[in-house]
Amino acid sequence: MGELRVLARTYRRLVGAKIRSDWQYRLSFAFFLLSQTVVTALDLVVILVLFDVVPSLGGWDLAQVAVLYGLTTLAFGLGDLFVSQVETSADHIRAGTFDQFLLRPLPTLLQISAREFALRRVGRSIPAATTLVVALAAADIDWTLDRVLLVPVTIASGTAIFGAVWVVTASISFWAVGAREVANTFTYGGSFAHQYPLHIFARWVRTLLGWVLPMAFIAYVPAVHLLDAHNPLDLPRWLAATPPLVAVAAVLVARAVWSAGIRAYQSTGS
Repeated sequence: MGELRVLARTYRRLVGAKIRSDWQYRLSFAFFLLSQTVVTALDLVVILVLFDVVPSLGGWDLAQVAVLYGLTTLAFGLGDLFVSQVETSADHIRAGTFDQFLLRPLPTLLQISAREFALRRVGRSIPAATTLVVALAAADIDWTLDRVLLVPVTIASGTAIFGAVWVVTASISFWAVGAREVANTFTYGGSFAHQYPLHIFARWVRTLLGWVLPMAFIAYVPAVHLLDAHNPLDLPRWLAATPPLVAVAAVLVARAVWSAGIRAYQSTGS
C-alpha cells in the first residue's frame, strides 16, 4: 500500500505540472476543449437525424439509444483523458526516446500517462455526461437500488475496459511500430459502434467488438438490464453485474501484454 501511495502522489504531481504548463496557453486550451466537445456532439446529431426517419433502432427508442451513447461515450472520454496517451509510445519507440522511460524508477505506463496528460480532452466527456443525464430522465426506467448503483459502476468499468483496450492495442507497437491505425480501429471504431444496440450488427462484428475485446460490457450488457430493453440476443440479466469483473480481467490482460511488449522492446540506439 505504501508503494501505491507513493505512485499515486507522484502521478498527481506530474499531472499537476502538465496542467499548469498547458494552462499557460489558455486560448489554445479553450479552442481545443470546444473542438473536442463539438466533434463528440456530432455523433449525437447523427443519432438524432437517424431517429428523424425511423421510430426505433433494433427495437430501442431514442431515449434508450441516447443512454447507450452517454454510457459509451462518457467511458471512452474518461479513458481518453487518463489512458489514451499510451498511443504515443509508438512515436517514442520510433524516435528512440522510449529508453528514457526505462531508465527512470517509475512504471512506464504511469510516466507516459502523466507526461502526455491533457486536461482539454475532458471536452469529449461534456456532451456525453449531459446526454446521459437527460436520457436517463427521459427513458422509462423502473429505478431500483441495483439500477441506481449500476450507472456509476458501468461508467467506471467501461473506463477501465477502454483503458485496457488502449494499452493492449498500443502494445502492438513493440512488435509493429506502424500499426497505430490498426489499433485505432478497435478504440475509436469500437467506441462509435457501441453507441448503437449491439444486436443490429452482423454476427462477426458482435463477436469481435462485443465479446472478444470485450466492449459489450462497457454499455450494452448493463443497459439491457438498466432500461429493461428489447433483448433479441437473450442475454441473461445477471450479466449486468459482471462488468467490474470483466474490467479487472481486461486490466490484468493489458498489464501482461504491456509487460511482454517491454521485454520484446529493442532500442533504435539513437
